Amino acid sequence: MKKNLALIFAIIAWVAVIAQFYLMLERSTNPFGEAITRFFSYFTILTNTLVAFYFLSQAFVFKGVWNRPGTLTAITVYIIVVGVVYQIVLRPIWDPQGLAKLVDELLHSVNPLLVLGFWWFYEEKSKVSWSQIPFWLMYPFFYLLYILIRGHYSGFYPYPFVDVIELGFPKVALNSLVLFCVFSGLSAGMVFLGRKLGNT
Repeated sequence: MKKNLALIFAIIAWVAVIAQFYLMLERSTNPFGEAITRFFSYFTILTNTLVAFYFLSQAFVFKGVWNRPGTLTAITVYIIVVGVVYQIVLRPIWDPQGLAKLVDELLHSVNPLLVLGFWWFYEEKSKVSWSQIPFWLMYPFFYLLYILIRGHYSGFYPYPFVDVIELGFPKVALNSLVLFCVFSGLSAGMVFLGRKLGNT
């Protein structure tokens, strides 16, 4: 059952990422290399790609870090933040149509729910520890560092709440601190909930 679900979820995640890549190329006016770089500058794309690889690893039982307790919890935290930030901050200012709307819902609504459900049933919750949280936070931290440095030189910021040109660095720093608190709080909440639930 677990492998079958993982395979289905992997297909959904990969279809969403690949379809979004196609849509990006179709409407992009940037050179190909710049378009690719910008595509993978979105936390949504990177995280959904991570989700796709994770489900693929579970479908075909790849060994290594993919199967360690805590890996799924970290990925769940990342994709939940993707969903929550989209629903609260980005949905009111973004109105995709047609295929773009379907892909958008897969990336920001469907995949977060699929990962959360998979975590509920298959994570080894009692083996996830508080000490893992600092390591989980490295991914969003280095992502933020990357987009701020690249944005400084290119002028491109993938999200309006980190746009230093429009908001100024103090406001972006405050927004980043809020997001850091969201990641930290959600991580702690997932560990706490997991320890309460134990293995399911």
